[in-house]
Amino acid sequence: MNDLIYSATMSADGYIAGPGGDMSWLGPFTGADTAADELAARTGALLVGNTTYGGDDPNEGTDAEGAFGGTWHGPQFVLTHRPPTTAAPDVTFTDDLEWAVGAARAAAGERDVNVLGADVARQCLELGLLDEVVVFVVPVLLGDGVRLFDRPGGRPVRLEHIARSTEAESTYLRMRVLKD
Repeated sequence: MNDLIYSATMSADGYIAGPGGDMSWLGPFTGADTAADELAARTGALLVGNTTYGGDDPNEGTDAEGAFGGTWHGPQFVLTHRPPTTAAPDVTFTDDLEWAVGAARAAAGERDVNVLGADVARQCLELGLLDEVVVFVVPVLLGDGVRLFDRPGGRPVRLEHIARSTEAESTYLRMRVLKD
């Protein structure tokens, strides 16, 4: 069975995007990263929020545009209440989270499903569907923006370290979600 993994690059103060979803802050921190390459190789499908899908790619217009710096290609399942009128190759739009998780797991085969987007990750966590959290912490303080997790009034969720390392410009943390 494959895992449902939420991955994100995060500032040292807990933000994965700046105000309004701005991702330009990430530019200086992109580059070769063994842990990111391994995560990309394990990924068979993406489960993506609509804001992330249509968002601000710091590599837009370059060979590095797209998931994992442009190195990953495959099926994407985008959660939205407003699907576009024109289809995109390998992209399925839906407003049904549980269906999207099942379809993404089936499309991924033996590999994992990577969740991109804080709101989608929160919803997966609340439904008990999320298996892992992978965070690349980079040395910058954003001060405001989109948090890694934002669950006001939410209960604590315990995580167990699977792996951690420091390489190049980031600290890599891989944690399993402990389910009650």
